[in-house]
Amino acid sequence: MKNIMKIIIALFTSVSLISSVSAGELTVTGNAKATYNILSGDVNQGKGIGIANEFDLGATGELDNGWSWNYQVQFDPGNTAASSGGSNGQVDDSRLTLTTDYGTLGIFVSEGGLDTDNSASQSVYGRPTDIGLASGMKDGPGIDGFNNIQYHLPAGVLPYEMTAKLAYASGQDNKMNSSNAKGNAVENQYGNAAQQFQITAAPIDGLKLFADYYEEKGAYVHVIQQYEAGSIAATYTTGAFSFGASHTLNAPLIQATSALTNTIANASTAGGNPGSARTYETTKGSVAFNVNDALSVSFEREESERKQFVRATEYDIEAQAVQAAYTMGGMTVALSYGQTDNVGYADGVDVEQTLLAVTMAF
Repeated sequence: MKNIMKIIIALFTSVSLISSVSAGELTVTGNAKATYNILSGDVNQGKGIGIANEFDLGATGELDNGWSWNYQVQFDPGNTAASSGGSNGQVDDSRLTLTTDYGTLGIFVSEGGLDTDNSASQSVYGRPTDIGLASGMKDGPGIDGFNNIQYHLPAGVLPYEMTAKLAYASGQDNKMNSSNAKGNAVENQYGNAAQQFQITAAPIDGLKLFADYYEEKGAYVHVIQQYEAGSIAATYTTGAFSFGASHTLNAPLIQATSALTNTIANASTAGGNPGSARTYETTKGSVAFNVNDALSVSFEREESERKQFVRATEYDIEAQAVQAAYTMGGMTVALSYGQTDNVGYADGVDVEQTLLAVTMAF
């Protein structure tokens, strides 16, 4: 971490010596998506109609020595002040990056996750547990849960098209702060720093590999287990077929009510361990087939096992979905049918989902 900070300081020093910047270019990207979502079974939430409301405003430019910068902010009119950590309820995530000959340096506000547990998904619309169903599945954590600073190695430095990214969050702040903002006055007992590392590689044609490691530090009240997690993933493409698989081990923070007890103090949603879990182990696999240039179909299965701190009967979340997507120019029509068993790691809580989505890209 000391070497990373030296690199970051050197980059900031170099920037301070540059006197001019070329005019930037503004861009707007995103999509307009309408969905019709039907949930039935033990969690019967009826039929829902909605329209996605997020888009990204970006700005790019170049310094007089050839280095480039990029700014992006996401607008989400449906967001509330509470869910955005006290922001104005309209701005969701933002980032400012500087790409140099020595790598990329970035400041990320609730953005820049490096977790790879979902990098292998080949679903043509979305993963079975990430399309409008609150399954309760514990995914790998991302550094984008906090405001963070990152350094990315330049391309071509490592063999096999390897890339490496490092991120550090100095506290639990995740608010949409303005410049000159101060940090949290008092960090709570669940940790006051987090870091995440990501490595990707493409050793042979068609094969891509992903890995990440995440940890939080600084919790100080009767800590039994500090929070850490890691994932490995791979994708392989051959002809019209593509395959993906990932495996994640997630060890949440465990705190005791006292130094001599095995009663968990943070066994709640606010405490970060509502299921009194010792570990979560999640495996995902998927396959997709391009029928032609317009039509694609896919199948994905996800399974997550929770092992509790105190011996108890445990139930795995199992989810699967078959999907089809048809693209016509800038419009994509997708249909998904899926089933999820043991929602929230609870026995017999099973849900079926049918979803229709129409997306217009811009």
